[in-house]
Order: sequence, then structure tokens, then C-alpha cells
Amino acid sequence: MKLDIYVNYKGNCEEAFRFYEAKLNGRITSSTVFGPVAEQNNFPGGWSNKIMHARIEIGGTVLMGADVPTAEPMRSTYLTLSFEDSADADQIYDLLVESGEVFMAMQTTNFAKRFAMLRDRFGTSWMLLNQA
Repeated sequence: MKLDIYVNYKGNCEEAFRFYEAKLNGRITSSTVFGPVAEQNNFPGGWSNKIMHARIEIGGTVLMGADVPTAEPMRSTYLTLSFEDSADADQIYDLLVESGEVFMAMQTTNFAKRFAMLRDRFGTSWMLLNQA
């Protein structure tokens, strides 16, 4: 058995996955658009080029996603990136927080050298953790 993660996006899945591929050293392994299925299911105009299903590998973990017209930002669930180096944690924090929402700014805590909680501009919630 293996646990993977699936996130729904409100029309920006491709943009999010391309960003994660470029900035988080991810690798998109598959991507399928709705095509004619969008019209057959009365999706909003322009959804034929939106993502029906995509898959990216980030740090050995699989993240899958799709565009869903009624998707909401993630609540109470976080994708967690763990870092060996504090400088790497700070660098990724700076990338993900741009145009995002900070829940807990990057800081030292009693359990980590560096820790932060945020929602990026795509609606994905992240925890960044450097325990070393």
C-alpha cells in the first residue's frame, strides 16, 4: 500500500504544477486535459484545456491534481516539506509565500530550527520544517 496526495485546483492546476516543477525541483510525470469532456459535462467555457488529471513527483512523494470549477483552497491539511538545511527552508518559503497567505511566518520554534505555515497563490497549504 502507498499513500499519495490529491489536490483540486480552481482552474490553475497546470500553472501550480509547472511552478512546483521549476521551484521545488519536481518532475511532472503525466498530465491530461479535459478536451471534449468539458463541454459534455457543462463545464465553464475554456475548460477544455484545463487539467483533468496530472501527476508530479516532489522529493520522492507523488502529488496528483485536477482542475475542478468549484474547488476551494485547502483547509486544515498541509503538504509538508522537510529540509536538512535551514537556508533551503528559507529559500522555499520565500518562493511559496509570494502572493500567498502566511499563517505562521518562518521562525525558530521549540521543535524546529525553521518552521512556517502558509497557503501559496494556488490555494495549496504548506508546512515547511527544518528539524536538524
